[in-house]
Amino acid sequence: MASSGPEMRYVMVEHAGRERPGLLDGDVVRLLSATDVTEVISAPAAVVGEIPFREDILRPPLRRFRRDILCTGWNYWDHFEEGRGKREGQDVDRPEHPTFFTKGPDVVIGPYDDIAWDPGISAKWDYEAELALVIGRTGRNIPVADALDHVWGYTLANDVSQRDLQRAHGGQWLKGKSIDNTMPLGPWIVTADELGDPQDVRLQCLVNGEVRQDASTKQMAFDVATLISELSFGMTLRPGDLLLTGTPAGVGNAREPQVFLQEGDVVVTRADKIGELRNRVARA
Repeated sequence: MASSGPEMRYVMVEHAGRERPGLLDGDVVRLLSATDVTEVISAPAAVVGEIPFREDILRPPLRRFRRDILCTGWNYWDHFEEGRGKREGQDVDRPEHPTFFTKGPDVVIGPYDDIAWDPGISAKWDYEAELALVIGRTGRNIPVADALDHVWGYTLANDVSQRDLQRAHGGQWLKGKSIDNTMPLGPWIVTADELGDPQDVRLQCLVNGEVRQDASTKQMAFDVATLISELSFGMTLRPGDLLLTGTPAGVGNAREPQVFLQEGDVVVTRADKIGELRNRVARA
């Protein structure tokens, strides 16, 4: 639901037959002159009108990416440990540095869109609630002490994964994380100054009303500043880059017995300082 307070959040909305960037201010969306939120990050945009807010007009807050979506694996030790012995021969020791991978940009769907489930692609569809951040300043070799200054804002994602594909390609996660129209993103971007400490966010995932994941970002193995610093080592980060920061314990693959997403399931991803995603699993 829209915030009733003075906070303003960046959104993409469907209006007059196309997607438009805007500021969500209570029950009103103030439309911006830019093409999309990625453009707003790089240069201020003027308010050019306003429309009433409705959930059904929300689209993914980011759609135009300059590169693949950047992701972090095994960033909560409880999640790393719950998977021991369940990685089909691909177990490793605890990493001493963050584990990074990417997802193709066509995975992205809106905060209330259907997750495109196809049992012909995978029999092991899993959920992964994650805090995501959006880079706002170009940087390379960014010191930990300066890293949060490069964050423009935060949003939510669910890194819906196909575990059998994830294991089938030599332990590389790209394929099992890049199926089209499977990663909810949104519902908006909360600016970094509004969210405050990214290590003080409660993150949850519910499936059909049952809490499956419930954690604080305090539990991250590597905090957000460390992720940005390590990722930027020798590699330039640019405004609009999206980085997922990892998922906590409770994924379906690690449960006994294992439990995977099925057609008709409703997945809710929520965080106390951001909002919630609500997505139905629907046959593609």
